[in-house]
Formats: sequence, structure tokens, C-alpha cells
Amino acid sequence: MIRVDGIHKSFGSVRAVRGISFEAPDGRVTGLLGPNGAGKSTTLRILYTVMKPDAGSASIDGHDVVKSSLDARRCTGTLPHGAGLYPHLTARENIAYFASLCGIERGNIEERVENIVDLLEIKDFADRRTKGFSQGQRTKVALARALVHDPQNVILDEPSNGLDVMATRSLRELILKLKDAGRCVLFSSHVMQEVAALCDDIVIIADGRVAIDDTAEGIREQTGCDDLEDAFVAAIHRVSPE
Repeated sequence: MIRVDGIHKSFGSVRAVRGISFEAPDGRVTGLLGPNGAGKSTTLRILYTVMKPDAGSASIDGHDVVKSSLDARRCTGTLPHGAGLYPHLTARENIAYFASLCGIERGNIEERVENIVDLLEIKDFADRRTKGFSQGQRTKVALARALVHDPQNVILDEPSNGLDVMATRSLRELILKLKDAGRCVLFSSHVMQEVAALCDDIVIIADGRVAIDDTAEGIREQTGCDDLEDAFVAAIHRVSPE
């Protein structure tokens, strides 16, 4: 489970996150939805421990992301915005390297890598250097790298950005498999169709604050809108900029 409790983060005079709180439980897909600049990526960066909040707290499976950041990382797989692969390593070597960093015993790495290569259907390009990969191929390898240590919690920052229809479909199928396996899946998006297709719970943020936190049906009821896109617009208009 991922828990966020009143986190704040500013960059100079820009207040990117202003007291955001929500929970993402196990066995459910939680969507972090909002317009560009709403604070989605900043919130996720705090959760995967590359950034510290100015105030408030967050935890992953009970591990505080600041005080126990290493423990929080061990139980989390992260796909950040931008794959960040090593271009002169093959896809398989990229995944194996991260398996080693995650503390998987050397004798088990090859089997783990092979399992994740099969799961994500990347065998056709697993032994090619990642330099020159398509966006979809890079995303799949980065996702394999994030899942190789079998984390309970998965954080995805706009995972379908730049993917074609088939790659997006494969990604959605994987997210649903993770949910069915009891994992906690949290992902950010500004694509309404993606959120509607995948999410059990939706946290809509605007201007660095939570505008609404509910199921899709609950959001429709709260806003009085039958269409989820109209509900999204109505929700973000609830948050007036300061």
C-alpha cells in the first residue's frame, strides 16, 4: 500500500504540491490524473525517493520514503518519465544490471531476467543494444527493469506516452495482471480513456492539490456529470489557483 499524507513541495516561488493526501491500496489500480503542471510527476518522484517533500509524509508498505528510503525502494518498482536505459548495453543486460542493484542473488538473476523477458514479450530484441530502440521498445525494457525484483508496489509515470496502439494495449494487459496478482499499482496520466479503462480509484489533482478522490462512478456522482471527461473538467475547476 502507498500512503501520502499532506505533502508539500516548492521550487523557489513555484508551489508544485500543496498538501496532497491519498491512499493507493493493494490489489487495485489507482490513477493520478490531472492537467500538465498539476503536480503529478513531483508527487511520484517523492514516492520513489528521488525528491524529498518540504512538509508532510509518505510511506510505501509502512516504510517512510524519507526516513526509510532504501526499504521503500526495495518494495517498489518504478517506471519514471523517460526510460533512461544504458544505450550500449543490450535489453537483457540492462535488466540484469538492475536485478543485481536490487540485491537479487547472482545465481537467480538469469532466471529472473528470462521470466520478465517472456512476460513482457521482448525476446525478439532482448539481445540488441538499446541504442536506436523505438519508444515502445524502450518503455518495455524500462518496465522489465522495474519489475525484475518482483515488487509489491508499482509506480508508473505516464507509461503510455509515445506508445503505439498495440504497445499501449500490451501495457494495459500487464497492469491488469499486476492488479490481479494483488499488487498496488499507481500511475499518472492525462489520458482520460486510459484512466477509465484501468483505474479502480482516481485521484484528480489540480494546482498541486487534490480536487477529488473517488472511484469513476463516485466522481461522476460528485460532479453531476455522466461523462468522465466532463467530470474531470468540473473537478479541476473546483480548485481555484492562489
